[in-house]
Amino acid sequence: MEGGSADTEQARVRMIVGLGNVGAEYARTRHNTGFWLVDRFASRIGAVLRPERKFSGDLARVSIGPHDLILLKPSTLVNRSGQSVVATALFYRILPDQILVAHDELDLPPGQAKLKLGGGTAGHNGLKDVKARLTHAGFWRARIGIGHPRTLGLEQDVADFVLHPPRREEQTAIEDAIGRVDSVLELMVQGQFEVAMMRLHSAGPRTTAPAGASAAPSAPGAAADGSRKP
Repeated sequence: MEGGSADTEQARVRMIVGLGNVGAEYARTRHNTGFWLVDRFASRIGAVLRPERKFSGDLARVSIGPHDLILLKPSTLVNRSGQSVVATALFYRILPDQILVAHDELDLPPGQAKLKLGGGTAGHNGLKDVKARLTHAGFWRARIGIGHPRTLGLEQDVADFVLHPPRREEQTAIEDAIGRVDSVLELMVQGQFEVAMMRLHSAGPRTTAPAGASAAPSAPGAAADGSRKP
Protein backbone atom coordinates (compact mmCIF):
# COMPACT_ATOMS: atom_id res chain seq x y z
CA MET A 1 0.00 0.00 0.00
CA GLU A 2 1.42 3.35 -1.01
CA GLY A 3 1.33 6.40 1.17
CA GLY A 4 3.16 7.91 4.07
CA SER A 5 2.29 10.90 6.17
CA ALA A 6 -1.07 12.59 6.17
CA ASP A 7 -1.12 16.32 5.61
CA THR A 8 -1.78 18.66 8.53
CA GLU A 9 -5.56 18.57 8.07
CA GLN A 10 -5.61 14.80 8.05
CA ALA A 11 -3.05 14.21 10.79
CA ARG A 12 -5.22 12.13 13.06
CA VAL A 13 -6.22 8.52 13.61
CA ARG A 14 -9.02 7.45 11.28
CA MET A 15 -8.99 3.71 11.99
CA ILE A 16 -8.47 1.76 15.23
CA VAL A 17 -7.63 -1.91 14.75
CA GLY A 18 -7.59 -4.49 17.51
CA LEU A 19 -5.55 -7.65 16.91
CA GLY A 20 -6.86 -10.96 18.18
CA ASN A 21 -8.20 -14.35 17.23
CA VAL A 22 -11.85 -15.13 16.58
CA GLY A 23 -13.59 -17.91 18.50
CA ALA A 24 -14.81 -18.64 22.01
CA GLU A 25 -11.78 -20.79 22.75
CA TYR A 26 -9.52 -17.78 22.24
CA ALA A 27 -11.64 -15.01 23.68
CA ARG A 28 -9.85 -14.86 27.04
CA THR A 29 -6.28 -15.36 25.88
CA ARG A 30 -3.50 -12.79 26.11
CA HIS A 31 -3.25 -12.61 22.34
CA ASN A 32 -6.70 -11.02 22.21
CA THR A 33 -5.71 -7.92 24.14
CA GLY A 34 -6.24 -5.75 21.05
CA PHE A 35 -9.78 -7.07 20.67
CA TRP A 36 -10.46 -6.23 24.32
CA LEU A 37 -9.50 -2.60 23.77
CA VAL A 38 -11.70 -2.18 20.69
CA ASP A 39 -14.60 -3.91 22.46
CA ARG A 40 -14.25 -1.61 25.47
CA PHE A 41 -14.09 1.54 23.36
CA ALA A 42 -17.01 0.42 21.19
CA SER A 43 -19.11 -0.32 24.26
CA ARG A 44 -18.29 3.07 25.79
CA ILE A 45 -19.30 5.05 22.68
CA GLY A 46 -22.27 2.83 21.81
CA ALA A 47 -20.80 1.36 18.61
CA VAL A 48 -21.65 -2.10 17.30
CA LEU A 49 -19.14 -3.97 15.14
CA ARG A 50 -20.68 -6.19 12.48
CA PRO A 51 -19.10 -8.82 10.20
CA GLU A 52 -17.97 -7.38 6.86
CA ARG A 53 -16.91 -10.13 4.51
CA LYS A 54 -15.16 -7.84 2.03
CA PHE A 55 -12.95 -6.55 4.85
CA SER A 56 -12.34 -9.98 6.46
CA GLY A 57 -13.33 -8.63 9.84
CA ASP A 58 -15.89 -7.02 12.13
CA LEU A 59 -16.26 -3.31 11.49
CA ALA A 60 -18.08 -0.24 12.79
CA ARG A 61 -18.13 3.22 11.29
CA VAL A 62 -18.70 5.90 13.92
CA SER A 63 -18.34 9.62 14.48
CA ILE A 64 -16.29 11.18 17.25
CA GLY A 65 -17.43 14.79 17.20
CA PRO A 66 -16.84 15.96 13.62
CA HIS A 67 -14.47 13.08 12.85
CA ASP A 68 -15.33 9.80 11.14
CA LEU A 69 -13.66 6.72 12.60
CA ILE A 70 -13.43 3.05 11.62
CA LEU A 71 -13.21 0.35 14.29
CA LEU A 72 -11.91 -2.98 13.01
CA LYS A 73 -11.35 -6.46 14.43
CA PRO A 74 -9.79 -8.71 11.76
CA SER A 75 -11.29 -12.20 11.58
CA THR A 76 -8.28 -13.70 9.80
CA LEU A 77 -6.40 -14.90 12.90
CA VAL A 78 -3.61 -12.72 14.21
CA ASN A 79 -0.91 -13.86 11.77
CA ARG A 80 -2.88 -12.63 8.75
CA SER A 81 -4.30 -9.42 10.21
CA GLY A 82 -2.75 -7.31 7.46
CA GLN A 83 -5.19 -8.73 4.91
CA SER A 84 -8.12 -7.13 6.74
CA VAL A 85 -6.27 -3.91 7.59
CA VAL A 86 -5.17 -3.23 4.01
CA ALA A 87 -8.56 -4.07 2.48
CA THR A 88 -10.25 -1.62 4.84
CA ALA A 89 -7.60 1.09 4.50
CA LEU A 90 -7.74 0.97 0.71
CA PHE A 91 -11.53 1.14 0.60
CA TYR A 92 -11.74 4.12 2.98
CA ARG A 93 -8.53 5.76 1.65
CA ILE A 94 -6.82 5.70 5.01
CA LEU A 95 -3.05 6.27 5.12
CA PRO A 96 -0.69 4.19 7.32
CA ASP A 97 -0.10 7.00 9.82
CA GLN A 98 -3.88 7.35 10.26
CA ILE A 99 -4.09 3.78 11.58
CA LEU A 100 -3.75 2.76 15.24
CA VAL A 101 -3.16 -0.97 15.84
CA ALA A 102 -3.76 -2.24 19.38
CA HIS A 103 -1.92 -5.41 20.33
CA ASP A 104 -0.47 -7.50 23.14
CA GLU A 105 3.12 -6.59 23.99
CA LEU A 106 5.56 -9.11 25.49
CA ASP A 107 8.18 -6.46 26.21
CA LEU A 108 5.94 -4.52 28.62
CA PRO A 109 4.71 -5.89 31.96
CA PRO A 110 0.99 -6.32 32.62
CA GLY A 111 -0.41 -2.94 33.61
CA GLN A 112 1.82 -0.90 31.33
CA ALA A 113 0.80 0.55 27.96
CA LYS A 114 2.51 2.80 25.45
CA LEU A 115 1.72 4.56 22.19
CA LYS A 116 4.25 4.81 19.41
CA LEU A 117 4.42 5.64 15.72
CA GLY A 118 6.40 3.29 13.50
CA GLY A 119 9.30 1.11 14.55
CA GLY A 120 9.83 -2.62 14.61
CA THR A 121 7.45 -5.44 15.36
CA ALA A 122 9.28 -7.09 18.30
CA GLY A 123 8.52 -10.53 16.93
CA HIS A 124 4.75 -10.01 16.89
CA ASN A 125 3.54 -11.85 13.79
CA GLY A 126 0.32 -9.85 13.57
CA LEU A 127 2.28 -6.60 13.42
CA LYS A 128 4.69 -8.17 10.94
CA ASP A 129 1.81 -9.02 8.63
CA VAL A 130 0.26 -5.55 8.91
CA LYS A 131 3.63 -3.94 8.18
CA ALA A 132 4.33 -6.28 5.24
CA ARG A 133 0.94 -5.79 3.60
CA LEU A 134 0.90 -2.03 4.14
CA THR A 135 4.51 -1.99 2.84
CA HIS A 136 4.98 0.71 5.43
CA ALA A 137 6.05 0.70 9.08
CA GLY A 138 4.67 4.14 9.86
CA PHE A 139 1.41 3.22 11.57
CA TRP A 140 0.53 3.90 15.20
CA ARG A 141 0.67 1.12 17.77
CA ALA A 142 -1.06 0.85 21.15
CA ARG A 143 1.27 -1.56 22.96
CA ILE A 144 -0.58 -3.20 25.84
CA GLY A 145 1.73 -5.11 28.16
CA ILE A 146 1.09 -8.77 28.90
CA GLY A 147 4.58 -9.55 30.21
CA HIS A 148 6.90 -12.34 29.11
CA PRO A 149 6.77 -15.87 30.52
CA ARG A 150 10.43 -15.59 31.49
CA THR A 151 9.98 -12.40 33.52
CA LEU A 152 6.73 -13.67 35.04
CA GLY A 153 8.40 -16.87 36.28
CA LEU A 154 6.45 -19.18 33.96
CA GLU A 155 7.88 -22.22 32.21
CA GLN A 156 6.03 -21.71 28.94
CA ASP A 157 7.23 -20.90 25.48
CA VAL A 158 5.90 -17.68 24.02
CA ALA A 159 3.47 -19.33 21.57
CA ASP A 160 1.81 -21.22 24.41
CA PHE A 161 1.86 -18.21 26.74
CA VAL A 162 0.01 -15.83 24.40
CA LEU A 163 -2.72 -18.41 23.73
CA HIS A 164 -3.58 -18.81 27.43
CA PRO A 165 -5.58 -16.50 29.72
CA PRO A 166 -3.66 -14.22 32.06
CA ARG A 167 -3.55 -15.06 35.75
CA ARG A 168 -6.02 -13.14 37.92
CA GLU A 169 -3.68 -10.37 39.05
CA GLU A 170 -2.27 -9.99 35.54
CA GLN A 171 -5.78 -9.73 34.12
CA THR A 172 -6.62 -6.93 36.53
CA ALA A 173 -3.47 -5.06 35.54
CA ILE A 174 -4.09 -5.57 31.82
CA GLU A 175 -7.66 -4.32 32.14
CA ASP A 176 -6.36 -1.25 33.99
CA ALA A 177 -3.92 -0.54 31.12
CA ILE A 178 -6.67 -1.04 28.54
CA GLY A 179 -8.81 1.47 30.43
CA ARG A 180 -6.01 4.03 30.30
CA VAL A 181 -5.50 3.55 26.56
CA ASP A 182 -9.26 3.77 26.03
CA SER A 183 -9.30 7.11 27.84
CA VAL A 184 -6.95 8.75 25.29
CA LEU A 185 -8.42 7.36 22.07
CA GLU A 186 -10.53 10.45 21.38
CA LEU A 187 -7.34 12.51 21.58
CA MET A 188 -5.75 10.29 18.92
CA VAL A 189 -8.81 10.71 16.72
CA GLN A 190 -8.52 14.49 17.12
CA GLY A 191 -4.83 14.38 16.17
CA GLN A 192 -3.64 15.40 19.64
CA PHE A 193 -0.90 12.79 19.63
CA GLU A 194 1.53 14.46 22.05
CA VAL A 195 -1.21 15.09 24.61
CA ALA A 196 -2.42 11.49 24.33
CA MET A 197 1.07 10.06 24.78
CA MET A 198 1.89 12.36 27.69
CA ARG A 199 -1.35 11.47 29.44
CA LEU A 200 -0.96 7.72 28.90
CA HIS A 201 2.74 7.48 29.62
CA SER A 202 2.58 9.61 32.76
CA ALA A 203 0.05 7.25 34.35
CA GLY A 204 1.92 4.57 36.28
CA PRO A 205 1.29 0.86 35.74
CA ARG A 206 -0.50 -1.22 38.32
CA THR A 207 1.63 -3.77 40.16
CA THR A 208 1.36 -7.23 38.63
CA ALA A 209 0.96 -10.78 39.77
CA PRO A 210 3.68 -12.67 41.55
CA ALA A 211 4.92 -15.88 39.99
CA GLY A 212 2.60 -18.76 40.75
CA ALA A 213 -0.60 -16.72 40.96
CA SER A 214 -3.83 -18.48 40.08
CA ALA A 215 -5.36 -18.48 36.61
CA ALA A 216 -7.81 -15.71 35.85
CA PRO A 217 -11.42 -16.42 35.04
CA SER A 218 -12.19 -12.91 33.78
CA ALA A 219 -11.42 -11.53 30.30
CA PRO A 220 -12.64 -11.45 26.79
CA GLY A 221 -11.94 -14.06 24.06
CA ALA A 222 -9.22 -16.12 22.48
CA ALA A 223 -8.17 -17.39 19.04
CA ALA A 224 -6.45 -20.14 17.07
CA ASP A 225 -3.12 -19.32 15.83
CA GLY A 226 -0.14 -20.88 17.24
CA SER A 227 3.15 -19.21 16.89
CA ARG A 228 4.20 -15.96 18.25
CA LYS A 229 2.89 -16.71 16.37
CA PRO A 230 0.70 -14.00 15.60
